Amino acid sequence: MSIAKKGLQQYLLQLQQHPLRTKALTAGVLSAISDIVSQKLTGIQKLQIRRLLLKVLFGCAYLGPFGHFYHLLLDKLFKGKKDSTTVAKKVLLEQVTSSPWNNLIFMLYYGLVIEGRSWIQVKSKIKKEYPTVQYAAWTFWPVIGWINHRHVPLQFRVIVQSFVAMLWGIFLNLRARSVLTIKKD
Repeated sequence: MSIAKKGLQQYLLQLQQHPLRTKALTAGVLSAISDIVSQKLTGIQKLQIRRLLLKVLFGCAYLGPFGHFYHLLLDKLFKGKKDSTTVAKKVLLEQVTSSPWNNLIFMLYYGLVIEGRSWIQVKSKIKKEYPTVQYAAWTFWPVIGWINHRHVPLQFRVIVQSFVAMLWGIFLNLRARSVLTIKKD
């Protein structure tokens, strides 16, 4: 058996035996990848380890656990149904609850913790940037939500969401950096 296949089997076993821990660690690792890519794409020469570790912490402590419990709740509320009407309701509920919340939490965490800005600076930036970020989320995430709720088994939904969130995180980081660059010029 190949190393990759054995690794995948171990991962799936961990996901089955320890779903919360596995999803949290997966979200942390994918947050790390997202941040490394973001740092390189924005021209940061030397990897910023503190920032990277703070992103891993966010993924492990917030994104993975939040997604785990949120998807369990949605599945319980909608009794695991996957018909089009139910999936549409799940996606709509997700887009009016967790999407705005997650984007706000990310922007607060990024500004206050990662960048170390003051509350007034972060509040001002959120006031200015949040509507654009949330609008972008609403043009992108419903499609992912539809695919996830319709075609992905419950135990894999957070993993799929974390993988896509890795790409979304790159977008948010590039957006945050471009705003900083514009203000410096």
